[in-house]
Amino acid sequence: MAYYKNLREYVQVLDREGLLFRVRKPINKDTEMHPLVRWQFRGLGEEHRRAFLFEDIHDAKGGKYDIPVLIGGLAASQRIYALGLMCKEEEVEEIWSKALEKPIEPILVESGEAQEVVYQGEELARRGGLYMLPIPISTPGFDNAPYLTAGCWITKDPETGVRNMGVYRGQIKGPLKTGIMWGSLKHTAIHWEKCNERGVPLDAAIVIGGPPCITYAAVQPVAYGVDEVALAGGLARSPLEMVKCKTVDLEVP
Repeated sequence: MAYYKNLREYVQVLDREGLLFRVRKPINKDTEMHPLVRWQFRGLGEEHRRAFLFEDIHDAKGGKYDIPVLIGGLAASQRIYALGLMCKEEEVEEIWSKALEKPIEPILVESGEAQEVVYQGEELARRGGLYMLPIPISTPGFDNAPYLTAGCWITKDPETGVRNMGVYRGQIKGPLKTGIMWGSLKHTAIHWEKCNERGVPLDAAIVIGGPPCITYAAVQPVAYGVDEVALAGGLARSPLEMVKCKTVDLEVP
């Protein structure tokens, strides 16, 4: 059976397996969304945990969004995690071992769903940029802004061209500006330092809402130089399709 083509296919399977709560009532992404989901980790056994799909989202300033938000969809329980790998719970370790031993290199294609809608330049700013996305405040009262918490950042080593993909928190600082939080030993930080030494900018792309294998691979600690996109292909048991970015010299799933 072919691996999930996109996140939409995976959400449909979560729903079919009874592992998804669809929340159609209006919800505030800045004060209500994450606290609601967090309750199940404090009061329910793992077998009762579900993913949550919020479909009617607004923010603390009254803004409305037409993009749904999935929370807990990748690893709210062992069963959900195994479903994300298209396997049984007892097969997870074997699939990971094979993927780490034999990653599958991605293939480059001319077009993909990630570029069905493209906003650039003045149009991007006019539409609100990052503010178009319903990025939640994960911990109301503690976080000082919305943060990307499941963004998979893709960069390349400027010397070797070897790609890295990692999950880092990204603070939304404005419609066209986000921060990134990494430790000094993170591989993206190494790319950053190498670019600083050369006096050139570091190209970066953020993948949000891809099929589960992408995020699973991005959070896995691996040796420097291992391409996490190829690792994701190993988890999917097939090569991921990549497209060239529009404005930076990178490829994304």
